[in-house]
Amino acid sequence: MTNSFSLHPAEQILVIEPGRTEKNYWADLWRYRELFLILAWRDISVRYKQTIIGVLWALIRPLLTMVVFTVIFGRIAKLPSDGNAPYALMVFVAMLPWSLFSNALSESSNSLINNANLIGKIYFPRLIIPMATLVTAFIDFLISFVILIGMMIWYQFPPGWPILLLPAFIILALLVSLGPGLWITALNVKYRDFRYVIPFVVQFGLYVSPVGFSSGVIPEKWRLLYNLNPMVGVIDGFRWCLLRGNSPLYLPGFLLSLAIIAFFLYLGVSRFRKTEKTFADLI
Repeated sequence: MTNSFSLHPAEQILVIEPGRTEKNYWADLWRYRELFLILAWRDISVRYKQTIIGVLWALIRPLLTMVVFTVIFGRIAKLPSDGNAPYALMVFVAMLPWSLFSNALSESSNSLINNANLIGKIYFPRLIIPMATLVTAFIDFLISFVILIGMMIWYQFPPGWPILLLPAFIILALLVSLGPGLWITALNVKYRDFRYVIPFVVQFGLYVSPVGFSSGVIPEKWRLLYNLNPMVGVIDGFRWCLLRGNSPLYLPGFLLSLAIIAFFLYLGVSRFRKTEKTFADLI
């Protein structure tokens, strides 16, 4: 007498083999996409549900910064604008990618600490956690973009055809934040003091990036070196897309910014993956 055993086609087989998690890690990012959406929606709900402050802060903060920079650099220092673009509009266009970058960097850097309970319970690619925080920063960006539309109507300064390439620069702004964010959040698990460093880095970066002024005021011999700050290329790209050709894109510097973005993204992902196995023990 022989025993026969058959599996229903709908049944799944769990195969345990060494290294299987490593081989399927990137495919698991897609398989766990629902978890990504859940975490992103949770962060958005916590930020905006039953509160007006969250929405107002996303509107007021870049607007006030734009006013301060316009007075200091435009009225007092009398720095030039890009072409015939209004100075306030030039500054606010730069505030959009900077706010997107700073919010995404701050949220992703603390993401693992804020989800400590989840990390110790189930398996999933931990990369999902910092990536989900980018959605909240993007929602803040969309809210601020409404002000930009109003300013363009007020100044009667509509954008030209380059606005079609704006989504590419939005993605670049998110990638600029993701690389350092992954590296810092991995360090933050072991060295909690790093969470105090991020606000200083963001504040310092605001003043050394061409947010309150045009990057065209940088002497030509220093322009390429200045683009070692990857946000320079992103901000210049936003202005090129939205200021109707009044802010030409400095191509050598932009290509250098792309290389810096790619380098930090590789560094961040590598560092994150190298230390990912220790997160549950350290956190």
